[in-house]
Amino acid sequence: MLKLSQQRDYGKRAPDFALPDTAGEIRTLGEFANSPALLVAFICNHCPFVLHLIHHLAEFARVNAPRGLQVVAISSNDPSDFPEDACEHMPAFAKKHDLPFPYLHDASQEVALAFGAICTPDFFLYDEKRRLVYCGQYDSSRPQTGHPPLPGTEMARRTLPVTGEDMQKAVDAVLSGETVAEHQQPSAGCSITWKPGNNPSWA
Repeated sequence: MLKLSQQRDYGKRAPDFALPDTAGEIRTLGEFANSPALLVAFICNHCPFVLHLIHHLAEFARVNAPRGLQVVAISSNDPSDFPEDACEHMPAFAKKHDLPFPYLHDASQEVALAFGAICTPDFFLYDEKRRLVYCGQYDSSRPQTGHPPLPGTEMARRTLPVTGEDMQKAVDAVLSGETVAEHQQPSAGCSITWKPGNNPSWA
């Protein structure tokens, strides 16, 4: 299902987390304290919106890492509807797409709820003080899907290449000590598959 991200609480501090990566090692927010910018991306294995940009996101992370950007990906999906999202399939996904950043599993979905995540992909960019400064789309491209297009916009977006333009502008601003533009086009993707009882008010 196509979802648009909710309005975000900009300036809010990044929630703490302690989650296992694809090797079973526990990774925490504090581990990345020395990075002047942190991008937390909620993704999953099956989502066509994630698959549409995952190769570009991996290269984006490689290019911007020497500049001070740390990327962390988190999967919070309940695999009941999409078994390929199960934790045991995450290492193969990370290897297949050559992810240069940690890919963490949020089994309880507590971290997704703390961040206010709603869809995959959903992006949260934080500055050096770990204040939320950007929570919008990666760029204006969209995958070819069976969903009906949004009037006047979505069909055109499906012909655009993946560039990461919106995210790059936000990262450039953070790393240059500048203010990120206030206008942010919400991310679009598949709704996070919530466990019974976890479905938040914004989903």
